[in-house]
Amino acid sequence: MGRPRKEDSLTQQDVTNAAISCLDESGEAALGVNQVARALGIKPPAIYKHVNGNAGLRQAAAITIWRDYLSHCQSAVASITDPNALFHAGAQAARSYAKSYPARYTVMMQYQMRPSDSEEAEIIQQSLRFFQQSLQLHQLSDDALIDCMRMVNAAIYGFINREQLDLMTLARSSDTSYGVMLDALLVAVAHIRDSSS
Repeated sequence: MGRPRKEDSLTQQDVTNAAISCLDESGEAALGVNQVARALGIKPPAIYKHVNGNAGLRQAAAITIWRDYLSHCQSAVASITDPNALFHAGAQAARSYAKSYPARYTVMMQYQMRPSDSEEAEIIQQSLRFFQQSLQLHQLSDDALIDCMRMVNAAIYGFINREQLDLMTLARSSDTSYGVMLDALLVAVAHIRDSSS
């Protein structure tokens, strides 16, 4: 009786964890069946028992990263009650996660979550609840909430994306500019909130 093969004892979570390790070590280009199989010391076809090729690997990684990211952000705001401080802390947590895990952040933000998928729908709802909490927007209509979320996400993601690409070339501190942008977003959110009430 031969020794059990390594690929027979792997779980989907093992494959996903290996994919995220590849991301951390080698960047977004490493998120592929061949690279992950090599990291696990198995043949690429064994990956297909757990995920549906590169697309399935990206989906599994994105879902796991989103959960980790939301946990990171929730921890950062856990003891804060002031609405402005809460928003600033959540936005700073997003930026710190992107700085610590640039490839994870890129994969997460470029993956289109689908409300029709149960796991992804859960993450969408968790993200929405965190957004409502961080801006104290529980009383907003659905449309106004979506407008706020799109505006804030676009601004924060755009800032972080430019920062990751080393496009912040002017002398002013990017930390200071980020804080100014967050203050401006609070004013814009207040405008949407007042207009919708």
